[in-house]
Amino acid sequence: MNRRPLLSFTVCWVGGSAAGCVFSGRSLLLCLAGMLVLPVIWAVSGRIHWKAAAAFMLALVVSALYWEYGEIRNVTLLPEALGQPVSGLNEAYVTAAGVIASPVERDGDRVDFVVKLSGIKLHQQGEPAAAVGTEGEVQAEVNPGDTAKTGAERALERSAEGERVTVQIKLQEENEIAVAAQWQRGDRIIIEGELIQPQTARNFGGFDYRAYLLTQKIHWLLKGTGTASATVTSQDSWEPSTILRWNDRARSVLGAEMSRLFQEPHAGYMKGLVIGIQQELDPETFRQFSQLGLTHILAISGMHVAVYAGVILFLLRRCRFTRETALTVTLLLVPVYVLLSGAGPSVIRAGIMSMIALLAARFGLLKDGLNILAASALMMLVWNPYLLLSVSFQLSFLVTAGLMVYTPLAAPLFRRLPDWLGSSLSVTIIAQLVSFPLTIYYFNQFSLLSVAANLLLVPFITLMVLPLGTLALMLGRVWNAAALFIAQLAEQLNNATFAAVERVNSFTAGVLIWASPSILWICLYYGLLFGLLYALKQQTEARLVPQFMDDETRPLGELEGPINGRGKPGRNSQPDSPSTANSRRAVFAFQAYPPAGATHWSSTAAILCTLGLTILLYKGYNAEALRDGSGSISYLDIGQGDSSLITTPGGAHILVDGGGTVSFGNREEWRIRRNPFEVGAKTLLPLLKQRGIHRLDAVILTHGDQDHAGGLQAVLEGMPVSALLFNGTLAGTEAYSKLMATALDAGVRLYPVQQGMTLAPDDATNLHFLWPEPPAGGQTLLEEVKDQNHESVVFLLEMNGQSFLFTGDMDQAAEEALLRSASQSGIAQAKPIDVLKAAHHGSKTATSSDWLAFWKPGAAVISAGVNNLYGHPHGIVLERLADAGTHVYRTDQQGEIQLRVGKEGITLRHKLTPAPD
Repeated sequence: MNRRPLLSFTVCWVGGSAAGCVFSGRSLLLCLAGMLVLPVIWAVSGRIHWKAAAAFMLALVVSALYWEYGEIRNVTLLPEALGQPVSGLNEAYVTAAGVIASPVERDGDRVDFVVKLSGIKLHQQGEPAAAVGTEGEVQAEVNPGDTAKTGAERALERSAEGERVTVQIKLQEENEIAVAAQWQRGDRIIIEGELIQPQTARNFGGFDYRAYLLTQKIHWLLKGTGTASATVTSQDSWEPSTILRWNDRARSVLGAEMSRLFQEPHAGYMKGLVIGIQQELDPETFRQFSQLGLTHILAISGMHVAVYAGVILFLLRRCRFTRETALTVTLLLVPVYVLLSGAGPSVIRAGIMSMIALLAARFGLLKDGLNILAASALMMLVWNPYLLLSVSFQLSFLVTAGLMVYTPLAAPLFRRLPDWLGSSLSVTIIAQLVSFPLTIYYFNQFSLLSVAANLLLVPFITLMVLPLGTLALMLGRVWNAAALFIAQLAEQLNNATFAAVERVNSFTAGVLIWASPSILWICLYYGLLFGLLYALKQQTEARLVPQFMDDETRPLGELEGPINGRGKPGRNSQPDSPSTANSRRAVFAFQAYPPAGATHWSSTAAILCTLGLTILLYKGYNAEALRDGSGSISYLDIGQGDSSLITTPGGAHILVDGGGTVSFGNREEWRIRRNPFEVGAKTLLPLLKQRGIHRLDAVILTHGDQDHAGGLQAVLEGMPVSALLFNGTLAGTEAYSKLMATALDAGVRLYPVQQGMTLAPDDATNLHFLWPEPPAGGQTLLEEVKDQNHESVVFLLEMNGQSFLFTGDMDQAAEEALLRSASQSGIAQAKPIDVLKAAHHGSKTATSSDWLAFWKPGAAVISAGVNNLYGHPHGIVLERLADAGTHVYRTDQQGEIQLRVGKEGITLRHKLTPAPD
């Protein structure tokens, strides 16, 4: 019979929710029908009662319907409220009223928060703020209570009530920082700005910001300019949100105290470690910890809650409170800590589990750990089903459940070690093994040194740095000198931690890059891991006792009395009665002394599971290398820039340019953001890792402009690169010099390419370099060239009999020079090519009619940013391509454009919108 009905019920609830998330309509019904068969089979086999089976079936159906109900309700109300389609509202100017429903956070010159709307109306862009009227007039204008409006208008506005939008205000002056600092959760706000639909994923496997916000039940961004675009009124009465408002203020005070006690980057690090404020964590520190699998240290989790609850219980018992009173007081104080630490999914899970455990200890109920974990998960998913999609939620519950299930299986393997070392090793290794599939699924990398780093650094940080940081915070306003001394001591320990992490990360060969595995792969991994640990446990325990043949007599004398966990009489055991002892002898004789063949099946099972895991890991790691003789070209959407990924039939990976974030002028210090968007680190490198690319065989940098070269800095820092091919000139910029220095430090081979060179990664692929021209007089020194466009690397790629021309940002003068060179060589017209990469994002300074007539491309790809400031692609270029009969594909309209290149032809797909005819 099922000993953990609550756990089984929760598993069924999670399964039903997952089915509702993945499927819909008929597919969902078929999936549920298949899942409902399992409880029936268990009931027929007698493993569970029919009532339990009915409850599990009910959990599957209700959870799926509950998810569907949430999906139906999770739609935007604004199109109906404003009488416009979604496309018509995007980039529309509106005036909105509502209540601030989140903490107000500032990063550089941008302020972010969530507003729960009470009213909204379309507003003419360019109308001065003064024309909107006073605060009361504005509220009346957008509030459904305005009696001057018609009933239809009031109904429209009322239908938008409760919609949540993310507000982003870009500060214009430094003195606006103080104004925004006064805004708090619960304040009423009137804001005018531009309504923006969140961006969806524009590359295959890329981050989908729109889908992420959808799990927060947010469908729109509202962007304002300066604090003058918002009129904020403080909360004047008590509301339920007042508690959260007080909590935000308390966290702000604690954060300010941390900033006073610690210097950067220690202040941001200690804020995340002690009170869960991660927004101010140094990005480089986070990257270093992330690469080593230590980011869980920076998030408040069960460890923090357990220490907190344990300290409170210890202090209360020392103050001579009764056990019941101490448990009750701790139970009431746990939610306070959960709120103060940010109430993330992991800390909520730990808080609920602690409260249930304390309640169980108080009344002697529900003592099983897995049932407590299941109760926590069920409560959180009923409260918010979208938590199922949260990475933090998944990791928190999966690792906790894994520790409960797998650690007892692994414990016998470390029995020869001292208890403290054996338990530490088993917990650390199991935590890493359990978190491994989700780590590579979401982050696409795993450090081989992660186990050692967690084993050494986690206790060090937990037992030394965390208590010192907490103590400094508690003493800050009481004994400042002692608090500063403790903070300085903690900073020294932090320096040692940072140095150790950086030193370990310098061993780049220990970081393995994985493609995101399938759900089936993950399930097979956990099943094989359980089988392996279970078989090893049985094998280890069998070796601890004498082996006998089936017909041999086993000694029974030593089996008198109850047996403890190590197979010996318990210390506090009472002697059995003669009849009980006789009955126990027969049972324990077989358990303690198994037949000689009892270890055979466990050895075989261990070998088979080890073999299965080895094959599974090998195929998962080399998933990208398993090919059918086809190559591929991906024209990535990285905004206003260029980046293309070529994968040859032989499995070589060549990256052409890396895009880059272009900044204009020197920004004032207060405007600089802690972790600004950089296309290489935030888009390009994650895409390469997500596709399982372990190493780039070559990077071709067509020229040194920032929108082509900038993103390669993150690539060189985050991934092994064999060779860097460039145009043989220097750009004369600080960023370009840093890029070249990084390449040299990483041991990347540098090759200046020129006209006439070729590269053959495999038998089916050739790159013929057509530009730039060789330096005059055989010059070998690199020349600094400001106008990099003219010197762009141009090459013709031939793969599986298909041809593709890459042109960088070449200008019309370079095109004419190449045409003259071809004419002098007696080549009046080249063989028609399949795909042309249009030069300079479709600028009118290139892609001339003569150039198109020479190459006669069947299709052209233009890489340009959405609504870019340059007007790319230019209308004249589009006309030239149309006149040449060339099909045009654009990353600004269709996102990433992928070509699968086989000997039989080219297959095309793109991320957004249907392909043009």
